[in-house]
Amino acid sequence: MSGWIIAPIIIPAMAAALLLLLRRSPNLQRQVSLAATALLCLASIRLFMLAIEGDVLSYRLGDWPAPFGIVLVLDRLSATMVLLSGILASAVMLHAIRGWDEKGHHFHPLFQFQLMGINGAFLTGDVFNLFVFFEVMLIASYGLLLHGGGPRRLGAGFQYVAINLLGSTLFLFAVGIIYGVTGTLNMADLAGKVSQVAAGDVALLRTGALLLFLVFALKAALVPLHWWLPTAYAAAPAPVAALFAIMTKVGAYAIIRVFTLVFGAEGGAAASIAAPWILPAALATLAIGAIGVLASRVLVDLVCFAVVWSMGSLLVAVSLFDERSLTAALYYTLHSTLIGGALFLLSDLIASRRGRSRDDLEPSPVMANAAVLGGLFFLAAIAMSGLPPLSGFIGKLMILDATRTSGAAGWIWGIVLATSLLVIIGFSRAGTMLFWKSEAVAGTLEPPAPARAASLAPAAILIVGTALLSLGAGPVTRHLEATAQQLVTPQSYVDAVLGRPAQAQRATEVR
Repeated sequence: MSGWIIAPIIIPAMAAALLLLLRRSPNLQRQVSLAATALLCLASIRLFMLAIEGDVLSYRLGDWPAPFGIVLVLDRLSATMVLLSGILASAVMLHAIRGWDEKGHHFHPLFQFQLMGINGAFLTGDVFNLFVFFEVMLIASYGLLLHGGGPRRLGAGFQYVAINLLGSTLFLFAVGIIYGVTGTLNMADLAGKVSQVAAGDVALLRTGALLLFLVFALKAALVPLHWWLPTAYAAAPAPVAALFAIMTKVGAYAIIRVFTLVFGAEGGAAASIAAPWILPAALATLAIGAIGVLASRVLVDLVCFAVVWSMGSLLVAVSLFDERSLTAALYYTLHSTLIGGALFLLSDLIASRRGRSRDDLEPSPVMANAAVLGGLFFLAAIAMSGLPPLSGFIGKLMILDATRTSGAAGWIWGIVLATSLLVIIGFSRAGTMLFWKSEAVAGTLEPPAPARAASLAPAAILIVGTALLSLGAGPVTRHLEATAQQLVTPQSYVDAVLGRPAQAQRATEVR
């Protein structure tokens, strides 16, 4: 069954190549891209069903034995993240084909290449190939960010390219240092070798580990490396920004994967090297994000800072690296990805219906579908803010419960609750300006353009996803507990990749 593991990479790669040939046929591009995204979602469901059986499966490209060849690995975490990206991509694609994809010939090929990079990063079992998939993902994101043109996107794109080129350079330095010290970049192989590094090379190993953490923190928008995100995401086209909601999770995923498997408790002199840095940076991220939400005067800026704030919440839980905290972090990852994508899509829908006001937080005429849009915005706002009954509330409770025995519990609880209040105030003010105060100026500006209620479906799907996370919190949490247990006891991962008895035969079987 391990042959399925490569499907989330092959499907968008082949679709992107085909779409490049069809760039003169917009309607055909849409059909192919929709079909590829739907097929990707089905493949992701299949992989998820394989992973929940509890086995770790590996796929060796070219049948080269590990650690010498390229290996893809499917466990509960990678399967969950691939499924999450498939769900988000499907909703975003439904939104994009309503007009955004017409602003350039290359939207659909770039979209598929982006999915290839994201899924590859989730599935790879090798640090160097993690770098490769990061680059595929980032190159595609450069083009998507600039889709539609304009000076604002060009300026944001230049900044985005510059900071990510710096991150890529640091990533290469880290890869070179770690390979020079250990002689391998296969993560399962590294898990055994980092604890055997000679005493004279320990400083180099720790330097490489910290450089990796710096790169992953940059991708995850962890303060003080967060400043690029509000500028880039606010300038990006709405469906692109919504897809980018999972790009920050790639950074968080890389921190979880590498610093539990390679530099975890068994990492010798480099064991748990990132843990002391994550918590203070995550608390600062919470504060900066909440202040940004409160200070924003444009809806898309508010959503961008809310994404920064949510990354702070997620990484607070990650910083403890135990089973309970990782369970909370993974639940919050699912929640924040869905609701972040929904809010970016809603921002676009609101802006398209408010005439000259666009998404400025100021009174304007009543917009088309105001009642439905207002209801969706209300649900999205309470989910992002962490109010009951949606998944944000459950995720926040899980984070607080997981951190209550920490020595920094007082700081964590105080900052999490205080910033949550600021975010609630920020979203309340935004909703008041967008929907309640519009009545007072009805008809004083250009009337909003007529719009179909069907255009609300993609955002509604993502919001329904957060509701399902709440309704199914029990089984979802049990799955994530098993996922966290796999992370803190990674021997099954190592055995599956390196071909140990029993697991090896099952891992390489292709039916």
